[in-house]
Amino acid sequence: MHARPPETSPVEPTTPRYSDRTILITGGTGSFGKTVVEHLLGRGCRQIRVFSRDEAKQDAMRTAFADRHELAFYIGDVRDRPSVEHAMGGVDYVFHAAALKQVPSCEFFPMQAVLTNVIGSVNVVEAAIATGVSSVVCLSTDKAVMPVNAMGMTKGLMEKAAQAATRYVRDDRTVISCVRYGNVMCSRGSVIPRFIEQIRAGKPVTITDPAMTRFMLPLRDSVALVEHAFTHARPGDVFIKKAPACTIADLAQALTELFRSSVPVQLIGTRHGEKVYETLATAEELRRAEDMGAYYRIAMDDRGLDYEKYFTEGDPGIAAGEDYHSHNTERLDVEATKALLLSLPDVRAALREAGVDA
Repeated sequence: MHARPPETSPVEPTTPRYSDRTILITGGTGSFGKTVVEHLLGRGCRQIRVFSRDEAKQDAMRTAFADRHELAFYIGDVRDRPSVEHAMGGVDYVFHAAALKQVPSCEFFPMQAVLTNVIGSVNVVEAAIATGVSSVVCLSTDKAVMPVNAMGMTKGLMEKAAQAATRYVRDDRTVISCVRYGNVMCSRGSVIPRFIEQIRAGKPVTITDPAMTRFMLPLRDSVALVEHAFTHARPGDVFIKKAPACTIADLAQALTELFRSSVPVQLIGTRHGEKVYETLATAEELRRAEDMGAYYRIAMDDRGLDYEKYFTEGDPGIAAGEDYHSHNTERLDVEATKALLLSLPDVRAALREAGVDA
């Protein structure tokens, strides 16, 4: 199987049934969580529970959605099992988005990443199983594939822990799956808001390596990926969305051109724990993946602990093919990157605020 996806992939209708369902979003005050809340409102949910440890952001959301009585806010931390269990009662679907995501922060405080991304995720999954949740989707990252940094390592362990838990679910009552995606455009703390802030302040745009590539995924597509998992997941599946990529240099140029700015680009060098390119799926995973058009479904390796037959024979198919990464996916040039940026509400709002006619 060749790792590079086609330039256009049809997106199947994948909306799960939300009517009269109770939804829990861990990390619900983050960029993804807020987007999911806006997406779910008006879809007939019995209740949408926003679970996070940030009371200030919860208060801001409560004020912004004061007229939406289906919203409920739960203060808690995924590290604290009782608070997770309290929020989980009567829930049908769980969007597990709570995580420490900043690569440099996790490099300096790796055990904090372990506590949130690994132990916190185990708390979520085990509480979901104990309370009979129908489906849990855990949000992972391309950095979990062949990880070189603490954030990716802990997200990779989250995937393994989620799959291990599926082996103990009776009658598949709770379906646990993961989704893996790359850079979510305009998410909190990501590079696009930082570049825009620098451009509007008249400061140099700081880039690490101009040849570095990253997958480009709008928040709306990350929500569609999770909904695809809710609709199609079997226990232990990992889903990835085929996505284009661009170089950091082209991204910086696209933004400066959109804002009609002449600020210079400043090279600052690679930060702690960064890769030149990110991988969404390994060749071994693609060998056993199902191509679903816009998505890949990677089935869990469900072999048991008896490896005797592989001691002498091995599995010659494992090494075939190539990884699917941001260097060999569809590459966006500057103009295509500008077009994608202009499809983002946050970018259009920033352009209006800057008085730029897009």
